[in-house]
Amino acid sequence: MTKTIIIASGKGGTGKTSLAAGVSAALAARGRKVLVIDGDSGLRNLDIVLGMSDRVVFSFADVASGMIPLMEAAARHPSLEQIFLLTAPAEPLASDALTEDGMRRLQQQACDAGFDFILIDGPAGLAEEFRAFAAIAQEAIVVTCGGGGSLRGAERMARVLEDDGVPQVRLVVNRIRRRLIHRGAIGTVDDAMDATGLCLLGIVPEDEEVSVYAGLGMPVASERRRSAATAYRNIAQRLDGEETPLLRL
Repeated sequence: MTKTIIIASGKGGTGKTSLAAGVSAALAARGRKVLVIDGDSGLRNLDIVLGMSDRVVFSFADVASGMIPLMEAAARHPSLEQIFLLTAPAEPLASDALTEDGMRRLQQQACDAGFDFILIDGPAGLAEEFRAFAAIAQEAIVVTCGGGGSLRGAERMARVLEDDGVPQVRLVVNRIRRRLIHRGAIGTVDDAMDATGLCLLGIVPEDEEVSVYAGLGMPVASERRRSAATAYRNIAQRLDGEETPLLRL
């Protein structure tokens, strides 16, 4: 059965898109077939991070509306052949342009095509299309960076996802900088869990390689133990049902 996961944050700048790309690549490396959807209409950039800007033509809205079949619209990654991308429309959608029924049709096509995972890089905040994405999700990942504003947005997003009936909502604390925690500039991982009331799915250290690889249009790759790439692999293992210890920072 295809597992549908929405990655959400209460505000921008949490590294949500980098997390979506990194976890998708880690799942693909495990042999899983992954459909990754850029859900940020008008502000799409997942195609840039994945190095697929020259491959995307159709958007998730084209599939959800019934205009284009999923497997004609989804672009295959040039080197990670288990990753398929559906980009977002170039312009913001009208309030009634995306429906729950449309997203369920898309989800069914993904299931029929043998996808193991659908990862939705949701829009920051509560854009109009957010509810349609949340309606088809079996799981949600709320991403925060640990700062006060980020935590407030994450707590709000957690409650919205729970109210929308998403069965499992978990937390990723991203871009952790130990130096700032020690100086009291940002909260600890425990603070983030307390603020959001969510169980922890993973922690990701601040890693300049994420920006380097994004600039190259490649998913981040590293064998270093305290790297973002290692954290993405650990999160992918947990999403795939394995028990994996949290990354030690």
